[in-house]
Amino acid sequence: MRTYHCFWLLFWAGQPHQSFLTPLSKRTSVFPEKEKVLVLSGNSRRDLHRSKRSWMWNQFFLLEEYTGTDYQYVGKLHSDQDKGDGSLKYILSGDGAGDLFIINENTGDIQATKRLDREEKPVYILRAQAINRRTGRPVEPESEFIIKIHDINDNEPMFTKDVYNASIPEMSDVGTFVVQVTATDADDPTYGNSAKVVYSILQGQPYFSVESETGIIKTALLNMDRENREQYQVVIQAKDMGGQMGGLSGTTTVNITLTDVNDNPPRFPQSTYQFRTPESTPPDSPVGRIKANDADVDENAEIEYSITEGDGYDMFGITTDKDTQEGIITVKKALDFENKNLYILKVEATNTHVDPRFLYLGPFKDSATVRIQVEDVDEPPVFSRPAYIMEVKEDVPINSVIGTVTAQDPDAAKNPVKYSVDRHTDMDRVFNINSGNGSIFTSKPLDRETLLWHNITVIAAEISKSNLNTTAVPDVMNLSVAGLNKISILSGFIISDNPKQSSRVPVFIKVLDVNDNAPEFAMFYETFVCENAKAEQLIQTLSAVDKDDSYSGHQFSFSLAPEAASSSNFTLQDNRDNTAGIFTRKTRYNRHEMSTYFLPVVISDNDYPIQSSTETVTIRVCACDHRGKMLSCNAEALIHPTGLSTGALIAILLCIIILLVTVVLFAALRRQRKKEPLIISKEDIRDNIVSYNDEGGGEEDTQAFDIGTLRNPEAIDDNKLRRDIVPETLFMPRRTAAARDNTDVRDFINQRLKENDTDPTAPPYDSLATYAYEGNGSVAESLSSLESVTTDGDQDYDYLSDWGPRFKKLADMYGTMDSDRDS
Repeated sequence: MRTYHCFWLLFWAGQPHQSFLTPLSKRTSVFPEKEKVLVLSGNSRRDLHRSKRSWMWNQFFLLEEYTGTDYQYVGKLHSDQDKGDGSLKYILSGDGAGDLFIINENTGDIQATKRLDREEKPVYILRAQAINRRTGRPVEPESEFIIKIHDINDNEPMFTKDVYNASIPEMSDVGTFVVQVTATDADDPTYGNSAKVVYSILQGQPYFSVESETGIIKTALLNMDRENREQYQVVIQAKDMGGQMGGLSGTTTVNITLTDVNDNPPRFPQSTYQFRTPESTPPDSPVGRIKANDADVDENAEIEYSITEGDGYDMFGITTDKDTQEGIITVKKALDFENKNLYILKVEATNTHVDPRFLYLGPFKDSATVRIQVEDVDEPPVFSRPAYIMEVKEDVPINSVIGTVTAQDPDAAKNPVKYSVDRHTDMDRVFNINSGNGSIFTSKPLDRETLLWHNITVIAAEISKSNLNTTAVPDVMNLSVAGLNKISILSGFIISDNPKQSSRVPVFIKVLDVNDNAPEFAMFYETFVCENAKAEQLIQTLSAVDKDDSYSGHQFSFSLAPEAASSSNFTLQDNRDNTAGIFTRKTRYNRHEMSTYFLPVVISDNDYPIQSSTETVTIRVCACDHRGKMLSCNAEALIHPTGLSTGALIAILLCIIILLVTVVLFAALRRQRKKEPLIISKEDIRDNIVSYNDEGGGEEDTQAFDIGTLRNPEAIDDNKLRRDIVPETLFMPRRTAAARDNTDVRDFINQRLKENDTDPTAPPYDSLATYAYEGNGSVAESLSSLESVTTDGDQDYDYLSDWGPRFKKLADMYGTMDSDRDS
């Protein structure tokens, strides 16, 4: 009969303990009294069919977060082959075996060595085996079982964000969705209520509410106004265990902002505004600012201002400052205090973006009254015209009045006005003005033909009243013109020096023409008549011009002068169209008898007074061909068929002169090239002498000038010629005797300089001359001992003792030798 062996696992929890049914609120170390034993055998299936057991035969349950000091007991392994004699050995392998889970190899007891966390690992799979201790062979097949970690409520709910930010429009209805918050719990959601989260509001009531199951936050109060309160902070709590007592909880903060809607109309803080502006305010200049307050922000607070009515509707305008939402009142036209000094306007402020939902609150606009007081300004005088145009005849006498300008003080004081001419516009002082009444008169003669229009500027300066004593003030009208320009105190008034109290006006003076110019020829007439001319032949047509202006057109008359009317060889015919023709009176003319005729012509105009002038026409007698074409005249050849023109002769003469100049320059260059020095470029030393003013350092200075550069004069080559020019005449250089050995260097150089100055072969420009010199020997002669071997007798060195302490050692040496030799 086959034998079945059993392998039992003993568990400490034979059935679920009461503590497993509900999660623990705190950690515990209580164990059940009965232990669970797992037994494996051939009939183990039959044994495991007991219905009263609620656990699986191969599954352990272990509570997480054990806090006891001893190892936590898990269960027991037992084999039916175990006789209790210690011959069997129990082995455990799998997840955490030997480290997290240990087994007693003799008894089969399993223990957990560390605290277990279900959130880290909820299930451990292990394998159990029993082997013979002596042979090492398994007595039971390897069995697999599971250790499942029971969850406890050790994790609080965690929100997905620490802080939520949300916004809703103000004045929203109750129940308006704001935001949804979400919290998660790391505990086991399938076991008990450890992971069941319930939401509640801790802070933010009664303004907001939260749904306990979903975490959706909604408004709970009607008509929340942003202008009263803009920011709300709501604290939401998430609690596990379904919100029951003992559950863990977490919180989050929700910052809720109310956004603006246009629920507030603009309102002026006051019903009346008052401004003051001087009458001199230029157009488009601001007068003042007004502002309607609007509790809304951004585009809901944008305001547009307008002037709806008032007596200054056309005098003032208003614009909106987009940055400050203020209404800027500006001047549209020039103000005049004397005409009107008070304006009343009605200004309206309106929202540009209106929300129809809040029209029930009233019109979204407001109005206010603006009073503008115009202040009087000491204005400069005002001329009666913007410009004056005057006319004057050019022959009027000096100091004649040609017109009058008028200016008045526009102020209520009506101060008198002084007139003057801007001399920058009348540099020649042709005109002057009476400073009291503004009459303009001439101060120099006028000439229309020189200048037709005179554009001057008249200045009107206001004279302010003064308390000055006026008894000594002279009468203005009796002063000369020069005196008028210097008066500053007039009849109890002092002239204002303020440039703002003066005004200017242009005066255009047209000089009218007077017939003061006689007509004259339009050009200089010089004509000719042929020798073979016939009588009554037209030889020249004359025309005239007149500098004067004629409104009806010029009408000139031409006639011969009385002295030439009867004796002239020519006649003059007036064509009555401002032209006249000169005709021959006889048939032939002889240029040898009379080569030139001067014909005086009288020209008269038809204006008043009549002006006339006598002009002369020069007529030359010339030889002509049969067709009347001029060939030559007695005075000059105007046209010659076989000759050259004057321009051609001048051109030929210029070419001959240029050719001669070119030949002369070429010859001069050839001659200069013949005298050109042979030494050029870098070898030419005429302009390359450099002076070095160095001072030597005495005998020890070995870098000073080397006198050896003055070569021995005996080394000069007698036949050596100059290389810097080409010699024309060969001069033999003068040979001078060699200097004596005792000649001084200065005398040597002076001697050579004199010889060079008198040398006829010296070049006609500065050049470098080298003087060779070799110096004499030392006066002390040689002190070397090398020559002592050539002497016949011994030398006496006693004189070394007389040379001083520097030669003492040398004297001792030679003196000692002499003494030894004597001994």
